[in-house]
Amino acid sequence: MNILLITAYFPPEVGSASHLFFELGRELTHRGHHVTVITGFPKYHVEKSKINSELKKSIWAKEKMENMDVVRIRTLDIPRQIPIFRGLDQITTSIMFFFSGLFLKNNRPDIILVYSPPLFLGLTAYFLKLFKKGKFVLNVQDLFPQSAIDLGLLKNKLLIKLFRNIESILYRKVDCVTVHSTGNRAHVINCVGNKNHIHIVHNPVDTKFITPGNRNNIFRQRHDIPDNKFIISFAGVIGYSQDLDTVIEAANHLKDTKDIVFYIVGDGVERPRLIEKSQNMNNIVFLPMQPKEGYLELLHASDICLVTLRKEVNTPVVPSKILSIMAAGRPVVACLPLTGDAPNIIKNASCGICLEPENSIKLAETISAIYQNPAIAEKYGVNGRKYAEENFSLENCTTVYENIFNQLINTKQS
Repeated sequence: MNILLITAYFPPEVGSASHLFFELGRELTHRGHHVTVITGFPKYHVEKSKINSELKKSIWAKEKMENMDVVRIRTLDIPRQIPIFRGLDQITTSIMFFFSGLFLKNNRPDIILVYSPPLFLGLTAYFLKLFKKGKFVLNVQDLFPQSAIDLGLLKNKLLIKLFRNIESILYRKVDCVTVHSTGNRAHVINCVGNKNHIHIVHNPVDTKFITPGNRNNIFRQRHDIPDNKFIISFAGVIGYSQDLDTVIEAANHLKDTKDIVFYIVGDGVERPRLIEKSQNMNNIVFLPMQPKEGYLELLHASDICLVTLRKEVNTPVVPSKILSIMAAGRPVVACLPLTGDAPNIIKNASCGICLEPENSIKLAETISAIYQNPAIAEKYGVNGRKYAEENFSLENCTTVYENIFNQLINTKQS
């Protein structure tokens, strides 16, 4: 198959969004498919030293990564901290990706698979389909605009109506929608009233790369962390929805337990405020976003890995960090809405504990209980690893995608 992937994030940028399509595309090429990626120049969560010198000067570039043809287009450098600027950035990026794909030579894709959000990339794929043909598959990761509405980031009624209309149009125009959980599928069905073209494909985790490892590892050595220190880690985007205020407040409740230290690792709009909030606390350490290898080292060094979301996050999101934590054989402690899909996964896997969101006292009590009984953490870690191998391996998820693609192509030819 000739497969075109469209994504706003791609390595050398780090983070779950960039690695999802990279790992999927790499596995598809290993299976003999030709994969082309349209993306931007690296600018979010990336070390400057990782950027090829040619990429720093060009406005358009093509490179090979793991046998994938990666086409990069330089997008406008618009500040993203202000919502209206972030929206403008997404619109302009989508337009530039469209023209980049339109003028790709000798590229007639059988499948166009796009990562959303940003929602506007769905329009990019739709218009490319009109010119390039092929089947359009929309991979929905976050249910925008509902997620922004829940968090109070999107309040303008006209904008809400506009985005809901775009969302509804895309769900009707695509050949297939893929979502990562049953709750997300229910939302899409509610938007379009048709379930036949909406499929659940769990987000994959590379269980061959992310494996259980030694707790007393290079991460602890690099940061001079003694063996007796009990590390609680949060790693990922530090944004509005992650509710790290609850983590800082839990750390404050545990300040007299000297062996417990919290590591908040990542970047995002909330990071400066949270650093200032915790500046007088000795049991919290902030670190920048880690490369893939560094993230795995952090997981191995951790005694508990946190997943947190605000109570306003009513969309059934499954943070991808849960799957990585499970694959690494570490216990999950999650503070998030209990009606979503993530608590079901944690419960079914018996890989950790789910708590109601924004309850710092309960979080502190749970951490303290596991600290006093490390055998619980070991059991959760073993269970999580087993469940991840059986349900979320990259190989299994890629096979599901292949089956969907083949079905779409065969429908086209019949």
